[in-house]
Amino acid sequence: MTERPEAGPSASRADAPGNGAPAPEDTWLVVIDPQNIFAAPDSAWGSPMFPAAFANIRRLADAAAGRVLVTRWLPTADRRTSWREYFAAWPFADRPADDPLYDLVPEARDLSPHPTLDLPTFGKWGAIDRFLSSRDVGSAPVVLTGVSTDCCVISTALAAADAGARITIAADACAGSDPANHAAAIQVMSLYPPQLTVTDTDSALPLLQNPAS
Repeated sequence: MTERPEAGPSASRADAPGNGAPAPEDTWLVVIDPQNIFAAPDSAWGSPMFPAAFANIRRLADAAAGRVLVTRWLPTADRRTSWREYFAAWPFADRPADDPLYDLVPEARDLSPHPTLDLPTFGKWGAIDRFLSSRDVGSAPVVLTGVSTDCCVISTALAAADAGARITIAADACAGSDPANHAAAIQVMSLYPPQLTVTDTDSALPLLQNPAS
């Protein structure tokens, strides 16, 4: 795992609630893997839905006022596992982790004031939960967005449901590998209330605009 811990004064206990940090029930925005590999039109994994989804991600991030986490998927999984066969099937993705293919798209680089959470797994919930817990906001509701809906987003959402999290999925701020796969993943996630609530950007915005007092 290559999760990068937050460094510097922002990670201190001085940021606990009551000292200018978010309160425990403030809603956070999570943006899953807005990277070149999933967004570039010439990438084998590039989502045709990404530009429209990102316009909504930007609206949500502006409303969240810094309560934003961004994740990245990196090709650093143990090749003694089934990841070996995975990368054999997708050799274009078998590159060093510092390859520009894994960089955030330029428009996503200012979404969050926090370091990216970098992992070799589809699902990112464990790292997200650890980050929020480290800031004493482990019970915070989350608005989930990103790419791709039918892989890393749904893998994160289902793990969060098992953990008892409160997740709102902004469906129009998620980008699937194609529209049919996006719709199928959204349908599966809609089967998990109350842990998972599927909505749209307009309905999710008030959750981020009105933090707990």
